[in-house]
Amino acid sequence: MMDLEALRRRTAGLDGGPLLAALVADFPGKLAIISSFGAESAVLLDLVAQVDKTLPVLFLETDELFDETLAYRDRLVAALGLTGVRGVGPSAEEKAQAAELWRRDPDQCCFLRKVLPLRRAQAGFSVLVDGRKRFHGGGREAIGALELGADGVLKASPLFNWSEARIEQAFVERALPRHPLVAQGYRSIGCWPCSRPTLPGEEVRAGRWAGAAKTECGIHRIA
Repeated sequence: MMDLEALRRRTAGLDGGPLLAALVADFPGKLAIISSFGAESAVLLDLVAQVDKTLPVLFLETDELFDETLAYRDRLVAALGLTGVRGVGPSAEEKAQAAELWRRDPDQCCFLRKVLPLRRAQAGFSVLVDGRKRFHGGGREAIGALELGADGVLKASPLFNWSEARIEQAFVERALPRHPLVAQGYRSIGCWPCSRPTLPGEEVRAGRWAGAAKTECGIHRIA
């Protein structure tokens, strides 16, 4: 069984690339990255490329993504030289069940298109690394670097304490490609039916499931 507190002590004070490198060393072959290839994904994936370009990257292909996101994935993978990107998506049966479900039951839609596929794909991994950050708001203000997921898998967020300014600095200093929808006001990008541009003064993720109480898709549930 994983000793979460001991791991937190060993990695205390680490974030970004140093935290990712420490986890890769502690969990060889047992760590994967989750990426949406969204508005800020390039920063985490750039750190992945610096640590190990072959690390598995699980990309949730929900069948409802923007065409721009799929094109951005291809561009970013080529630019960073990532070789471990794996498409993870719903089965044909799950797609059929989820058809138009976002209109009346977005929670179940996310469950079929994201939660179940990721549950299958994460088999064999002890650590899932994500790009969540406190400044996103929407319930993420108190996330830590390391948390135990409801499924028993360690959730690692190397950028948890990075500010919006630090993310922007990484884009500039590393000359990272931008998601094309960012120029249209999208600050958080998921499936097209449930994403809209963020308005001035809104939190980063306000454009996700706008007008609903829903703020998360369900893949980041904590124990």
